Amino acid sequence: MTDVDPAVAVAACRAAHERLLTTVATVDDDTARRASALPGWTVGHILTHLARNADGHARRLEGALRGEDLPRYAGGSAERDAGIEAGAGRPATELRADVEESARRLEATWARCAEAGWPNPHFLGGDKFPIPASPLRRLREVEVHHVDLELSYQPTDWLDAYVDWELAHTLKRLSGRLTPTDTRRLLAWLTGRADLPTDLKLGPWM
Repeated sequence: MTDVDPAVAVAACRAAHERLLTTVATVDDDTARRASALPGWTVGHILTHLARNADGHARRLEGALRGEDLPRYAGGSAERDAGIEAGAGRPATELRADVEESARRLEATWARCAEAGWPNPHFLGGDKFPIPASPLRRLREVEVHHVDLELSYQPTDWLDAYVDWELAHTLKRLSGRLTPTDTRRLLAWLTGRADLPTDLKLGPWM
């Protein structure tokens, strides 16, 4: 998922942000405390994660604009997790504002990066994706976690562009999530040599 034109990915992610913000506008305090699709996380946890994820992307990109190879989270995964936990219980008004303001900051940073020609594209900041892939990776976070909110947005609502990119990317990595036997069973079905196996067991999503 790193060979997509950043301008195309930015446009798709802006559209995903707008759809997310439409859903977020319906969140009140009771909804924010509701369990989400992610074990142990409430709606407030996911909204906080999405906001901090936007800020993390912006941090990396702002660093690249200055010639600094920075990680998304200065304190690593521990800082990320602590920030999500600390912010999850905030009032809905704060959560809604945080999601929108962080998304707008990131969009503004993307605009500056595009104007500057996406400088220092090789910087990784401890991530597995280069600087120009930021919009596409952010799109993945927004589309997947929008569904995880369990607030009416469904996989059937995913942007077509996201589905095209993500499906191809996921299928490339599918064999690494299956046992050798299940890989063969799946391939047999795909090539019309067996029925669809309904008991495949997938390893962790990557």
